[in-house]
Amino acid sequence: MSDTKSGDDNTLSVTPKKTLTLKRPGMEQGTVRQNFSHGRTKQVVVETKKRKFSMPGDKPEPVAAPVFTPKPAVVAAPVVVQEAPKAPPPPPPPAPVGRSGMVLNELSRSEMEARRRALEGSKVREVEDRQRAVEDAKRRAEDEERRKRERDESARRQAEEEARLQTEAESRRRAEEEARRRAPLTAELATVDDEEEVKPKRVGAGAPVRRPVTPEVARPAKPTKSEEDRRRGKLTLNSALSDEDARARSLSSMRRRQEKFKRAMHNEPREKVMREVILPETITIQELAQRMSERAVDLVKFFMKQGQILKPGDVIDADTAELVATEFGHTVRRVAESDIEEGLFNIADNAEDLVSRPPVVTIMGHVDHGKTSLLDAIRNANVVSGEAGGITQHIGAYQVEKNGHKITFIDTPGHAAFTAMRARGAQATDIAILVVAADDSVMPQTIESISHAKAAGVPIIVAINKIDKHDADPQKVRSELLRHEVFVESMGGEVLDVEVSATKGTNLDKLLEAILLQAEILDLKANPDRTAEGVVIEAQLDKGRGPVATVLVQTGTLMPGDILVAGNEWGRVRALVNDRGTQIKEAPPAMPVEVLGLQGTPQAGDRFAVVNNEARAREITEYRQRLAREMAVAKHAGQRGSLEQMMSQLQTSGLKEFPLVIKGDVQGSIEAINAALDKLGTDEVRARIVHAGAGAITESDVSLAETSGAAIIGFNVRANVQARAAAAAAGIEIRYYSIIYNLVDDVKAALSGLLSPERRETFIGNAQILEIFDITKVGKIAGCRVTEGKVERGAGVRLIRDNVVIHEGTLKTLKRFKDEVSEVPGGQECGMAFQNYEDMRVGDVIECFRVEMVTRTL
Repeated sequence: MSDTKSGDDNTLSVTPKKTLTLKRPGMEQGTVRQNFSHGRTKQVVVETKKRKFSMPGDKPEPVAAPVFTPKPAVVAAPVVVQEAPKAPPPPPPPAPVGRSGMVLNELSRSEMEARRRALEGSKVREVEDRQRAVEDAKRRAEDEERRKRERDESARRQAEEEARLQTEAESRRRAEEEARRRAPLTAELATVDDEEEVKPKRVGAGAPVRRPVTPEVARPAKPTKSEEDRRRGKLTLNSALSDEDARARSLSSMRRRQEKFKRAMHNEPREKVMREVILPETITIQELAQRMSERAVDLVKFFMKQGQILKPGDVIDADTAELVATEFGHTVRRVAESDIEEGLFNIADNAEDLVSRPPVVTIMGHVDHGKTSLLDAIRNANVVSGEAGGITQHIGAYQVEKNGHKITFIDTPGHAAFTAMRARGAQATDIAILVVAADDSVMPQTIESISHAKAAGVPIIVAINKIDKHDADPQKVRSELLRHEVFVESMGGEVLDVEVSATKGTNLDKLLEAILLQAEILDLKANPDRTAEGVVIEAQLDKGRGPVATVLVQTGTLMPGDILVAGNEWGRVRALVNDRGTQIKEAPPAMPVEVLGLQGTPQAGDRFAVVNNEARAREITEYRQRLAREMAVAKHAGQRGSLEQMMSQLQTSGLKEFPLVIKGDVQGSIEAINAALDKLGTDEVRARIVHAGAGAITESDVSLAETSGAAIIGFNVRANVQARAAAAAAGIEIRYYSIIYNLVDDVKAALSGLLSPERRETFIGNAQILEIFDITKVGKIAGCRVTEGKVERGAGVRLIRDNVVIHEGTLKTLKRFKDEVSEVPGGQECGMAFQNYEDMRVGDVIECFRVEMVTRTL
């Protein structure tokens, strides 16, 4: 590098030293000096590159980018490599040509299509903008007209007020003039003596007071207030809108200020106000002070006198708050947190407000007995043929119409409607249809459905399906139902039965008529003119619409804009969608709809209700969410699903039963598994089978396992998608087996874990104390000789004196001479010290032993 000085600006510039390099062909270099602010300069290297241009048809040269020029010529085009000023763009060539001979300024078909679309889009936007401008102008005109009417109304009211004030001022002026005319006559009537009598101003009925007349002094005339001065302190519309002067203090404010000043001067205590204080289960000191109209400092002082240092933000319980409020002289009314839900559900209706409502029907039965086919057949038979192709069932419930009467069907798999909803205190179903296949008769899940329906107190209608098959035997179905206390009409009972065929559509009308007949017997009624209540059938998180809940309105009418509380969630109803996928304005009783607008997804079976305002809805949901969190913490959610976790949980809780839900492929496998598990049971532990049945694992099995705390075992069957999702959400493990011996071994291992382990003690050796040494900073050390076996440092030890155990513990140290050792064999001497014990004497015996916990097995 070389340093050079410039003669003009006396600045030091550094130029790179020229080195011997091999320049690229067709490249020329030069330097350009650039000037910057504050006298700074910089030299920039500029390269000039020569490029060769070719005509169409010539053999193209391998260059990086095509240069468009009509004739081949060598042109030196300056190319700035570093910070060179940009040259003006050259004029476009007439017809640029590429290497392949194509004219490059011709637009491709895709470009023409893109430009055409852009032009059409701009036209559409122009039309929309014009429409929007017309609407804005119309809206502005309407707003201007409304403001003009308001201004006219305000001007009219102001004119009337001014006229009234002017009339009042005129009447007062005439009264003052009349008083001034009468004043000289009153003065002439007064008698003047040595002690003149002056007539006082009468305030009440008091007699006149005689006073000596003082020499008359010329007093200045009292200025009379004008109308403007008189109304200066009052607040009018004009004075409020104008910012000329601030509003004066009111007379009441001045009076309160004077009273406060007087109390401060005379040190008078303020009058005590006794209040009724409402106390929840917990409350802060600040909140308690506000409810009592006391200062928080006074409450803190009261606690300090009681020996407690508390802050205004500290939380106290209801008992303490009651003592404080009573001490301050207030009365107390205790309320519980759960009182916030009072009046939310089960509001009594007047009998004259009740009207008939459609029945709510749930179809139940065994797997593959035709429940879904029957639902589809009923729905398709009651849909107008012209609309059938364009209708999609959006929700898991729908309504059909028969003879002018509506029937609501809930499409829930199996008996999940009863297990989930009855567990949460909701009764959503009026009638249960029990579907039994005529060729298969009564099966295990059919029996379960009967049990669920009877537990819910719901009437049953038996639909004997698949009567079109050649091996159908409806009479056999009726006979087997007798064994489970279901007496159909043909057998002398009261349960309606209908023989149907879902595939052929046979007797579907008779089934609907039977439903309407049963509904007429039940006399179902509801009040539509009140706030809505109902139950959540299912809920999901939709990607485009957010939380969507399918609800069944049981009473009242649900409308958009209502504030809804469903379980632990709340929200304002944004839209209602029926089973046809169309938005509706209201949902009367017994109508299923999708609700959009909730803050989150509630649980299936949660009850919902409409509240008055958002504050109460937020208060209720916060209380429920807090309660759910406390229950989850108490139950240690998620630790009840796997077999290993269940073993430890059952051990700590002292339970000796192992609950199981077993599903198999056939009934014979189920019976074999039951027999094998029964043989594993002992007096201490046994396997308790909550439910065992044939068929795939469904959501109802998961809900049953969740409520009973059981594990799910599948033998040659699998869980469907819904059951897997429910099991994952509930933290329940599902185990699959194909060999019965593996299943029995796993259950046997789980039951063995329930057995308490056996404590086994092994003798190691004895040592006799020969001498006691007292060592500073260490304590007492026993000098011993191992008389039997050996002594280990990590084992347990007992100190025996006169064949009586004095102490049992562990060794703190075990030394052989000055070295710490792990064990000392028999016949050798050693030093031993006990952990946290020093009462040792010469002649005591130290017994060394090892304790083992042996796991018991069945």
